[in-house]
Amino acid sequence: MPRELSLAEIFQLGYYWETKILLTAVKLDLFSALTGSPRSSAQLAQQLSLTVRPLTLLLNALVAMRVLKKESDTFANTEVAQRYLDKSQKEYVGHLLLLHDAEWENWGQLEDTIRTGQSPVSQHVFETNPELGTNVLSVLHRIGKESGPNLAKRMDLNKAKTLLDVGGGAGTNAIACCQEYPDLMATVFDLPQTLVMTKKVIEQVGLEGRIQTQAGNFHHDAFDKTYDAALMSDILHYQSGETNAKLVAKIYESLSDGGQLVIKDRFLDPSGTSPAWTTAFAVHIMINTEQGQCFTSQTAMTWMSDAGFHDVRELEPCAVIQGTKK
Repeated sequence: MPRELSLAEIFQLGYYWETKILLTAVKLDLFSALTGSPRSSAQLAQQLSLTVRPLTLLLNALVAMRVLKKESDTFANTEVAQRYLDKSQKEYVGHLLLLHDAEWENWGQLEDTIRTGQSPVSQHVFETNPELGTNVLSVLHRIGKESGPNLAKRMDLNKAKTLLDVGGGAGTNAIACCQEYPDLMATVFDLPQTLVMTKKVIEQVGLEGRIQTQAGNFHHDAFDKTYDAALMSDILHYQSGETNAKLVAKIYESLSDGGQLVIKDRFLDPSGTSPAWTTAFAVHIMINTEQGQCFTSQTAMTWMSDAGFHDVRELEPCAVIQGTKK
């Protein structure tokens, strides 16, 4: 049985200070400015057109948070900050943090959302800020390259010749599947602005001969052919249950007999209280999408059964489910 929280831990949960300090530092691009050699707060203030005193307080807090180092009156990046928060580095993840900062005002309206049941947004930031969306997609692609190969193995596509990756983003999972199964051909279906990046990523790995793209809105536009397998990865939580049920049924019709659908998402357990990260993510989705929500894997499996899929089962608890077309 888990122990109860202490008063100190309750207070810690209520602090958002460090979060906003870090997000502000990323937005000001302090870590890129500190690349090369240590600088004083006065030097940084002049370089970035900032005010010395408040900047100094921010930098000192970042030192206490172990993101920066300080010697005498000069500041420098830690190894972690240099690797992940300097824009010139390949492993830069600042764009994902900038997305969190862009959603900050929405979090400020959480109380209103709880009272009214209405989300403060009508469009996700990916739609309102395509440039930020593309940059975030590149970070998610890099992160997804670590999980993609394992997902590809779980899908067991040895008998499949064609794969439809619905809302496939940068093509991360389609690439992993084609690398795992040499005879597989894939199609990434996504919005036209997303596919600009997708095509570049596919060319970078030399799979343009095996992975095609189809531009469109998967709610309204038809898939261009019949497939042996389909994948829906991390798209359910952006939409309502009714919309998802219709999309699962639409994918069922696009599969050949014996074709399989694999759905990967952030599912809640039947109680709605686990996994812990997903419970917080569910609140995030509530205030940052118009109709999105996190569902249980059992709910998603019901959509699949209602659409006609059989042998519907979990491949990974609260993460991956699969069904086969009769």
